[in-house]
Parts: sequence; structure tokens; C-alpha cells
Amino acid sequence: MDEMFRQIAILFPEFEKYFSAGFIVFARLIGFIRFAPIFNRKEINTTVKLSLAFLLTLMITPLLHPGVIPNSVSPLLLWVLNFAVGAIIGYIAQLLILAIESGGDMINTQMGLSSAMVMDPATNSQTSILSRMITLLGLCIFMQIGGMYWLFNALLRSFEIFPIYAVQIPLEKIINLDYLVKTTSNVLYMGLQIASPILLATLGQDIILGVISKTAPQVNVFQLSFLFKPVLGAAIMIWILPMLVGVISDFFLSFSSIY
Repeated sequence: MDEMFRQIAILFPEFEKYFSAGFIVFARLIGFIRFAPIFNRKEINTTVKLSLAFLLTLMITPLLHPGVIPNSVSPLLLWVLNFAVGAIIGYIAQLLILAIESGGDMINTQMGLSSAMVMDPATNSQTSILSRMITLLGLCIFMQIGGMYWLFNALLRSFEIFPIYAVQIPLEKIINLDYLVKTTSNVLYMGLQIASPILLATLGQDIILGVISKTAPQVNVFQLSFLFKPVLGAAIMIWILPMLVGVISDFFLSFSSIY
């Protein structure tokens, strides 16, 4: 096999250059697909992900006009660094989805549905029903407002900022660090913003039930809360759903220039 590649390199001098560059580009795409929202879903077959990465490699590599790998640089080091760059780009976008998911967890807990957990194949862990529903809603909104375009634009821009044969990652140029700090610090804030209508409604219900328990101690308020909280929470969810879509869209748009 090695002899065959050497003969091909002699017959086609450009083959070795493009093959080496394509292998490194493929590493960056693998890191990107592994952590980026939508692509990191385990519902998507691994074969499909690898095929997509391979097709994108074939399209991107000729556009880079790569040179020969410097003799002073280890190909393994280049592969690891490019994988890390792709992973960083994908994970920063995933933080936005995690903020939406935190709001779903708060709503689920406040409605008393913590015991209604399902197995999430994307994370191999137990997750709440409402959290999963709101996360899927957030993913749909993310695609609808052009989130996939932002991701691929950031990926292509990364090849200009961090060439495939570079050995130092300029984080301040690959991502907007101010936006990154704001995103990570606002995960809880965004979750509260999404869950606030239901939090306030259930808080008001708890106050009313507390007054009832004081005025009529014979009423079993504890059991009534298990009945009223899910019903009230579901009614509030239906009422605020159009506004919730607008809030999530504005949240995504506010971070559209993070890359």
C-alpha cells in the first residue's frame, strides 16, 4: 500500500499535497460535527456524519490551495489542533442550546414533573419531557433563522484565521471572547427568562394554597398542589408559546456575531 502511494505521488505530484491537507481538514470537520448543534444529535447515524465530513472535505480542500506540510511540524499535532478548533466552534454554538435547555429544566421542576423523565439518546442520560420539547423547539428555531449558515460561515472563516498547518490557535480571532463570556454567564439568566411566566404562576398558586391551608386546615393542600401545578403549567405554556418563540429567536439573533 505504501509503495502504491509513493508511485501515485511520483506520477501525480499534487496528490500527496492535497491528500495530506484533506486529512487535516477532515479532522477539523470531525471536531465540528461532533460538538455543533444539530450535527451532534445521536439520532443522526455515524455513517451519515462521516460521509458529510468527507464530502465537505472534498469541497473545501481544493479551495484552500494547500502547500506541503512543513518538515518541522508533526502531522499528528496538526491533526489534534485542527480537531480542537472544529470542536471549539461547534461547542460555542451548543452553549446557546444549553441555555434553552436549562429553561426547560426549570419549568419541568416547577410543574412537579421531575419524576416524568425519559431517556435522551443524544446524551445517554435521563432528561425531562419539557426540557426535551423546548430543546427541540430551540433547534427548529435555530435552523429557521439561519443558524446553520452561521456555523458553516464560522467554519470557513476559521481556515483563514487558523490555517491548517498553523501550530498556535488564535482564540481571540476565532471567536468573539466578549460574546463567549456573555453566553456562558447568561445560561441561567436565559433559563429564568424562559421559565419566568410559569415560575410566577406557580408561585402565586403556592401562595393561594398556603392561605387555604391556614383558613381550612382540613383541606389536603399537599395533594391538591400535585393536581393543580401540572394543569396550570400546561395552560401557561400554551398561552406563552408564541411569545416563547419570539424570545428564543431574539436570543439566537443577539449572538449571531459571536464568531
